[in-house]
Amino acid sequence: MRSFLFIVSFINSLFFFSQPLDFSSAENWLVLPEKSPKFFKGSTIDSTYIRSVDVFYIFPTLLDDDADSRWNAEMTDVKWKEEALETAIRYQASAWVECGRMFAPYYRQAHLKAYDSIQGRGREALLFAYEDIRASFMEYLEKYNEGRPFILAGHSQGCTQLTLLIKEFIDEKPLAKQLIAAYMPGIGLDSNEFHSIPFMTKPNQFGGFVAWNTMNDQPDNDLYPLWYKGKVCINPITWDLTKTTPRSLHKGFYYTNEKCYTQVFETELIDGAVCVRNFRPPFQLAVKKYKNLHIGDVNLFWKDIELNTKERIKAYLDAF
Repeated sequence: MRSFLFIVSFINSLFFFSQPLDFSSAENWLVLPEKSPKFFKGSTIDSTYIRSVDVFYIFPTLLDDDADSRWNAEMTDVKWKEEALETAIRYQASAWVECGRMFAPYYRQAHLKAYDSIQGRGREALLFAYEDIRASFMEYLEKYNEGRPFILAGHSQGCTQLTLLIKEFIDEKPLAKQLIAAYMPGIGLDSNEFHSIPFMTKPNQFGGFVAWNTMNDQPDNDLYPLWYKGKVCINPITWDLTKTTPRSLHKGFYYTNEKCYTQVFETELIDGAVCVRNFRPPFQLAVKKYKNLHIGDVNLFWKDIELNTKERIKAYLDAF
């Protein structure tokens, strides 16, 4: 959930700590075109996009129990694997399910504490996790891509890993021509994070990345100044730098009852974050318990993300 600026300087000295997962095996993928969760089946998928575009999604940190002594998740952890499917895929990746063929790898992600030890053992844990992401993306490129344009998407640690992936495979590389957009919420990024992949400030732009970090009425006094202040942030209602938006423009919050609710809140764009406020009943009660809304970076804007992704896909396909 944190900025990766502390470790990207090590990218040129990246070394591997163990063998990555074998992504020729479907068991190491959460989602593949031939392996979709049952809750995707009811989707009214736009076949035009499925035929033309891929989505590569990386789920956020779920290994966060203070009592857990592990530095990385293990593939034998059935509970962790189930949580990845039932929370991250159900409430986040589903925002892109109508936008293309979906690919979502498991990876032995770093424990949340890795971000507090970024100059030490935490760095090793994050790079260990990147081994799996790297291997999964290489498998995707070699077996499935066949020159298709793609969307990159993630959240929190998922975007930490996407940052490394973009730097190694896409930034100033031929593959950049196939990138429609990278959706990177829940991480602090600079406008010049990449050399050839720009921060996009128009809703129909393609070939770059968008990022945002969600706060309540007021910024979190701990998380915000340490990780987000001064970083880039789009308004994920208008997909530009519009300062404020009314409820009427909000397209849809995907709630835990698996229903999508429109016109739920207002937004205000501040330095490095977007504040969501004036929730309509009964949602104002549901968000009160959260110090910040990092957990809702995707599902708060679920329908907004889907519609904007389709807009960018259309602009890309029309251009090529």
